[in-house]
Amino acid sequence: MNKSELVQAVSDAAEISKTAASKAVDAIVETIKDRLAEGDSVTLIGFGTFTVRERPARTGRNPRTGESIDIKAAKMPVFKPGKALKDALN
Repeated sequence: MNKSELVQAVSDAAEISKTAASKAVDAIVETIKDRLAEGDSVTLIGFGTFTVRERPARTGRNPRTGESIDIKAAKMPVFKPGKALKDALN
């Protein structure tokens, strides 16, 4: 499912226009992104939790040349599914 299909599904389920559904989906994504950028976590009960994890700096290897390269530390978004979502899939 891509974004336009998600917007269509939200539009159908909520019985609202595609424009309103698109604005709602965009607002949810932006809010989650903003909160994660601030270092907060976002928990949607029954769905899951979005958090940020720190990935430490490390040394990697270029597979083509075998040369060692330094990989900078980074913050990575992580999603942990909730119990209700896991149960719905199994």
